[in-house]
Amino acid sequence: MIQSLDVISINLWQMLVSLVNLVILFLLVKKFLYKPVQKMLAKRQGTIDGEYDAAKQAKEQALADQAAYEEKLKNAKQEADEVIKSAVDIANERQQEIIADARDKAQGIIRQAQSDAELEMKKAESTIKREIVDVSTLLTEKMLEREINADDHKGLIDSFIEEMGDDNDANV
Repeated sequence: MIQSLDVISINLWQMLVSLVNLVILFLLVKKFLYKPVQKMLAKRQGTIDGEYDAAKQAKEQALADQAAYEEKLKNAKQEADEVIKSAVDIANERQQEIIADARDKAQGIIRQAQSDAELEMKKAESTIKREIVDVSTLLTEKMLEREINADDHKGLIDSFIEEMGDDNDANV
C-alpha cells in the first residue's frame, strides 16, 4: 500500500493567509480587547492604591488621635492629682486654723475659769473674814458680859471653834 503525500503537503499560500489572519486577529484583539482591559486593570489598580493610601492615612490619623487622647488622659490625671493635692493642702490649713482657734478658746475658758475661781476664793476669804469678825465681835460681847475665868475662857474658845465649824459646814 502506498500512501498519498497530499495530506502532508505544505501549502505556502494557505500558510501565508493563516499568518496574515493571525496578525489581523492579534491587532484586533490588541486594539479592542487588550488595551481596554489594561486600562480597566490600571484604573482598578489606581483605585486599590488610593484605598490603601486612604487606609494608611486613616490608620496614621487614628494613631495620632490615640496618642493625643492618651496625652489628654495623662494631663487629666495630673490635673486631678493637683486638684486633690490642693484640696488636701487647703483642708490641712483649715484643720490647723480650727485647732488653733479651739486652743485659743480653750485657753480663754481656762483663764475665765481661773479668774472665776480666784474671784470665788476672794469672796470666800471675804466671807470668812466677815464671819471671823462677826464671831470675834460676839465673843468679845460675851466676854464683856461676864467676867471670865480660865475654865470660862477655855469654854468660850471651844464654843467659838464649834461655831466656826458649824458655820463652815453650813456655808459649804
